[in-house]
Amino acid sequence: MYWIALKPSRDEEATAWGWRALQFTPRVARVDEAILLEAGASERLFGGRQRLLRALLKETPGLQAQAWAAGPTALVALSLLRMKLAGMPAPAQVPEDLPLSTLSAARGHLHTLDRIGCTTFGGLRSLPRAGVSRRFGAALLQALDGAWGERAERYAWIELPATFDQRVELVSLATSAPDLMTAVQHLLTLLQLWLQARNLGVLALELEWTLDLRRLDGKPLPPHESLQLRTAQPTQDTHHLRRLASEQLARTLISAPANHLRLRTLETVPWGGRTTSLLPEDNKPGEKLHQLVERLSVRLGEANVTFPQPCADHRPECMQRWIPARTRGAIAALRQATDALYPPWLLREPLKLQVKGDKPSYQGPLQLLTRARRLEAAWWDTQVEEPVLRDYFIARSASAGLLWVYRERLAADQDRAQWFLHGLYA
Repeated sequence: MYWIALKPSRDEEATAWGWRALQFTPRVARVDEAILLEAGASERLFGGRQRLLRALLKETPGLQAQAWAAGPTALVALSLLRMKLAGMPAPAQVPEDLPLSTLSAARGHLHTLDRIGCTTFGGLRSLPRAGVSRRFGAALLQALDGAWGERAERYAWIELPATFDQRVELVSLATSAPDLMTAVQHLLTLLQLWLQARNLGVLALELEWTLDLRRLDGKPLPPHESLQLRTAQPTQDTHHLRRLASEQLARTLISAPANHLRLRTLETVPWGGRTTSLLPEDNKPGEKLHQLVERLSVRLGEANVTFPQPCADHRPECMQRWIPARTRGAIAALRQATDALYPPWLLREPLKLQVKGDKPSYQGPLQLLTRARRLEAAWWDTQVEEPVLRDYFIARSASAGLLWVYRERLAADQDRAQWFLHGLYA
């Protein structure tokens, strides 16, 4: 058995430390002021006790351990931790020389035990068991047996909730949305630990704050206000979520001061981890594309950051539609390969060209460089009066460069074909 006891630097970090410890062992409990975990069955998986301790105590934003101790039983580890916190020197023998003041079961009897000269675990254990049981109760003997490993120690093990939904009281009233960020950071730290323990990635979150006033200027107020955070790809990166929350809160107005904040997950998916590669060009430093797009969408508005989405239509003007960049799949659509013959810039409306001697002209006569690429489409579209019948060419203009032009097929009542400019090449 290998027990670790640690004391969070602040009481509000106890839940976060309990969830973090669950990444190393399922046997984690909160006992009095400490977090206890039994890692005997897990130490081999982490490469030994020293590596397990380094991983457990690794610096994490928002989490800090005030002190820690380890021992063969939970009560020994907890007593050693209390001795560290009290500044006592390390005992020569464990558990014999541990002071009774560090044993929870003996706290109500310390005065009497001290009068008879019994101040250590070993001293109490040397007394007749029957007399100790009659005078101090069986619970004290059971605690001693547990410290020596002669009795099973039972605790209420911490379990992760099935869904993340945490609420905290604000230290002071938040008079503006950015004032909520301190509480948001604490909740996001909890969220990351929950996601890691559950092996999940989050796609959507909701921040909800409770208003401290019911009426303002004679007008009734809602009890809560909220905003949602969405990502294009599942993530466990709270740094990115913190930046998104900061951007949105900076542009949010709250109706009245808030006294509580709640964070809950709206959509999660199984976490596949980060993809890695041995090739250096696949591990580019800096911000990911989807993270940049999400921040710009928050800062500029979703309607101002859009991506093209391919559509099943042969007409160039109908081959794509523009959707908000934060929509799932939009970034993947941006990375799709396109036909090399299509120009990168398509005119919103085709420009009719002048025709001189059956040759189109745009800032001078055009030289056709390719054969006709015929297009016959829209015969199924009831909103179009006539089907689209076009012949597309790549043409060169002496002053405008490469152009994408098409010629409409002659109708029965036409004696000359009409030419149009539809796109420009860089």
